[in-house]
Amino acid sequence: MRRIASLALALALGGALSAPAAFAEDKGRAELAKALTGAKVSLEKALAASEREGQPISAKFEMEEGKLQLSVYTAKADKFSEVIIDHKSGKVAKTEPITAGEDLTAAKLQSAAMPKANESLRKAVSKAVHANKGYRAVSVYPSLKDGQSVAEVTLVKGDDWKTVTEKLL
Repeated sequence: MRRIASLALALALGGALSAPAAFAEDKGRAELAKALTGAKVSLEKALAASEREGQPISAKFEMEEGKLQLSVYTAKADKFSEVIIDHKSGKVAKTEPITAGEDLTAAKLQSAAMPKANESLRKAVSKAVHANKGYRAVSVYPSLKDGQSVAEVTLVKGDDWKTVTEKLL
């Protein structure tokens, strides 16, 4: 009986401890959704603009130090870069090599999903947006599912968020 009570307490505390994280995520999403209203460039256009730096392997809008940022990871000859796109003009603002840490780990994982892809991330994002009228793409990440390359596309419309999976056939 004592074990059951301990387990119940642990589960209750675990739920209580995760509540602040969920609140922070909701707050972050609300902040991002609000900032997106000022972005004139779509995720699809950012992916296209970054292609001169290499093959796009992921892209996202994010809040960086309280400001909206549009970031695309690219791969070229076993080297990775983060390409920052100006979200108002669609031009490349800066390109930085990715050489270490969590960013390099993420870039390697994303790049590993792309050799089996016969379709670009830009096309996958376009299909997801077209199939979900009124939504805007916020991010796209490739992965392998059941041996096939897919793209996870996160979309937002007002305060409604959803993630859809598009095959990269």
